[in-house]
Amino acid sequence: MTAPAAHDPSACRTPKHARVQHLITADEHALAELETLVATLPLCSTGRVFIEVPDATWIGEIAVPPRMIVTWLDRSRRTGAPGSGRACAPGAALSRAVIAWADEMLCDETGEGTRVHLLGGYLGTADIFDHLTGVRALDAATIHTPERFHLADAR
Repeated sequence: MTAPAAHDPSACRTPKHARVQHLITADEHALAELETLVATLPLCSTGRVFIEVPDATWIGEIAVPPRMIVTWLDRSRRTGAPGSGRACAPGAALSRAVIAWADEMLCDETGEGTRVHLLGGYLGTADIFDHLTGVRALDAATIHTPERFHLADAR
């Protein structure tokens, strides 16, 4: 087995280049942190960015690598729990979308090859973290969350 090649633009163009999948979440309070994070990603990065915002006026351009998809989740166009008649609470749209994506796209139980950064508010982030560590069995130490939430400490 050969050692992996250095990560540079020429390595990204090779067909056998291993690409790490990224799962990144944010809400309207973490947009600056999100932009800083995606600016550090290699151009060949793949994955998904989910951003929950209060309404469509928050939707804008986020520069991500070409192989990444950005999904904006407008809370004003979503509802709360089915049958409740309530508006979508902060974090609810984000956690529903990310959990559904993870259940479909994280094929191996280890999540190996996937880097997770959860930048949203506490409620949505905690729900996603619990699902990824509990149901999907990802190692809590591999999921990056704001330190102030102390989510990795709870495991």
